[in-house]
Amino acid sequence: MKNLIFLNGTMGVGKTATSHMLLKLLPQAVFLDGDWCWYADPFLVNEETKRLVIDNIGYVLHNFLTCAAYENVIFCWVMQEESIMEQVLSRLQNLDYHFYPFSLVCSEQALIARLQEDIDKGIREKDVLERALARLPNYWNMPTVKIDVNDLTPEQAAASIYKHIYPAEI
Repeated sequence: MKNLIFLNGTMGVGKTATSHMLLKLLPQAVFLDGDWCWYADPFLVNEETKRLVIDNIGYVLHNFLTCAAYENVIFCWVMQEESIMEQVLSRLQNLDYHFYPFSLVCSEQALIARLQEDIDKGIREKDVLERALARLPNYWNMPTVKIDVNDLTPEQAAASIYKHIYPAEI
């Protein structure tokens, strides 16, 4: 049976970097970043665009889960509310897979340091700090396995996730 791995967490916590490392560790793996389904200019958030993005994500995940070439499907996105995960999963109701939901979490201080580094490099805008910090507490309350990345590299976080999926190989 296939594995569907969700990595969520606030902006700057390391979802994408960890997903790239996990892609290298897992056998027959494919990776989808939810942001790729909503890369638009202008970036509009309304009911129509939210539905469009969730539908697009569901479509791509469905195709990956039904493709014989892949055993592990990695999906990362902000998903700051459980309802967002549920909306994505509702598009995959008729498929058979093991579901592994993870939240990458860290302290406010660690998040500020990570985001400030990105801001200084011009990768992110300064307004991301307030939004990311406001969402950070949400992930502690979600029905996910928490991976505290305060002192972990993306490689270490990916190794921790791998051990949850393939515990017999430890």
